[in-house]
Amino acid sequence: MLTVPRLPQTLAGVLGDLDEATVRVCVVSDRGAGPGGSAEQVRRVARLARRVARRLKREAKRQVTRRFTYETLPHDAAVRLSYEIMLGREPDPEGMRYFMENLASGGLKITEVPQAIRGSEEFQNFVRFSGSMLGFSIHAGRSQFIKSLPKASKIVDLGGTHLARPEGAMYWLGYPYEFSELTIIDLHPDERHAIYKAGLNPERVETDLGPVRYRYHSMTDLSAFADSSIDLVYSGQSIEHVTPDDGQIVLKEVFRILRPGGHVAIDTPNGRVTRIQQEAFIDPDHKVEYTYPELRDLLTGAGFAITSAKGLNLAQRSVTTGKFDIDEVAGHSGLYDEIEDCYILCVVARRPA
Repeated sequence: MLTVPRLPQTLAGVLGDLDEATVRVCVVSDRGAGPGGSAEQVRRVARLARRVARRLKREAKRQVTRRFTYETLPHDAAVRLSYEIMLGREPDPEGMRYFMENLASGGLKITEVPQAIRGSEEFQNFVRFSGSMLGFSIHAGRSQFIKSLPKASKIVDLGGTHLARPEGAMYWLGYPYEFSELTIIDLHPDERHAIYKAGLNPERVETDLGPVRYRYHSMTDLSAFADSSIDLVYSGQSIEHVTPDDGQIVLKEVFRILRPGGHVAIDTPNGRVTRIQQEAFIDPDHKVEYTYPELRDLLTGAGFAITSAKGLNLAQRSVTTGKFDIDEVAGHSGLYDEIEDCYILCVVARRPA
């Protein structure tokens, strides 16, 4: 005999929006299914009881999260939670004392505790991305690269669609300067590889830095831009999506549209390291993955002078041993001087004046 206790009268208050009819169906008296109850009835009651239990659990969680937020926590609990999330450890006595004193005096708001930890040397240098977070690690480093680019008024971004934001990748990666116009050149969504599908963006998007315009066609065609009319061209994770021959065409056109003294900035996977990672290209849409000497020669062959050559995600041990260590690469996010030992090449070149 299966016995399911009668649910309390206060159930409706606990569940809130739970359908009362469902509750009534699921409630079985203390007499259970009865001596004459069939096995199917017993199974049906058990299924309904489990369903109610799941809904009770979800509702309990919802009620708790409604009542308890980070800002409503006691100060010591908030500090402890911030340490656990940001640093993966319990707060040390000195750190706890510092935050508790500043929270009590009003020197810090409770919402500023995670921001303070974010600015610490420990978080910046010793809380590292794991191998499963390689993409996020690269993204964080690319943001640093974007912020280091020259100030420019007229910008062309080759392949710069953001899959979720109409302002584009360059804006969301943190380019800091106001511009008179940023034009994103990208393939029409119908012509992209499946992993890069996105909706069409408006022809013009207003941002606090300046207007962003879209043109949908190949980056090999820059005929819409007059000679010497652009200050900066950015190619972020895009030059590898065209063949080396088309890459030469792209850079020849970039050289033409840049004003004398204007810059081209490129970040792209480093073939020296990606070939250690695997024999095949790391992206099914890649047509090439350049080593630094190959990319340097491509740029200088188009007439550019290299002004900066850095790398993202240091892979020093992987290069030395010839065995790819994804935890090492993901864990060393940011810009490094040893470009050939990095997972991503970041190069800035100038059209001579």
